[in-house]
Amino acid sequence: MVDLRDKAVLVTGAGRGIGAAAARVLAQAGATVGLMARTAESVSDLAAEIGGVVLVGDVARAADMERAVASFRDRTGRLDVLINNAGVIGPIAGIADADADAWGQAIDVNLKGVFHGIRAALPVMRAAGGGTILTVGSGAAHAPQEGWSAYCASKAGALMMTRAVDLEARADGIRAISLSPGTVATDMQAAIRDSGVNPISRLDWSVHIPPEWPARALLWMCGPEADAFLGGEISLRDEAIRRRIGLIS
Repeated sequence: MVDLRDKAVLVTGAGRGIGAAAARVLAQAGATVGLMARTAESVSDLAAEIGGVVLVGDVARAADMERAVASFRDRTGRLDVLINNAGVIGPIAGIADADADAWGQAIDVNLKGVFHGIRAALPVMRAAGGGTILTVGSGAAHAPQEGWSAYCASKAGALMMTRAVDLEARADGIRAISLSPGTVATDMQAAIRDSGVNPISRLDWSVHIPPEWPARALLWMCGPEADAFLGGEISLRDEAIRRRIGLIS
């Protein structure tokens, strides 16, 4: 297991799903974990459980992200890892029927939120001589799905953000990698199931992996074994990757 003792890790969208699972795994590895969410109530119990730092803000707002990073750095004296996890699936609708404001909000969270996180973290990490920026991506970045135009477009853009920051900042010691977890048994996946809009919504629930798997993958990505994927994407659909991380034997 990667040792994160004396390290500070900020997780966005930490209130549930992959974010909450990752926070627990990272804390078990020794990290001080910043739990960013839009309300303190959504992460207060988790913060008490793992000794985490509550950070309130909306990743869609640049000023909120900057405040969260500054507050966490002031509290811990450092920022070693940023995990861009916050995301939304909606609006689940065809392009002609999608609400324009909801479509724009998905871009604000899933794409601009990643930009805001990277932009806020880079000066802190550069000043410290390096750091790791991990973004929770999706296979939707590579293939369109009916009713998911906002999600697919935003995840494709977020993957390009990983490639862009690697190009611009690897020489400064910044490690940037995207994680494509596949389908995960979370509240978001339940909303997808309930929509019935495309083949993914009709998958049997038993095929979805538990959120602890991407959480453990994110921990592994904090370590040097993941350096072969800098500027790229790790997919948990790949059985060889699952074995390498220790998710399956």
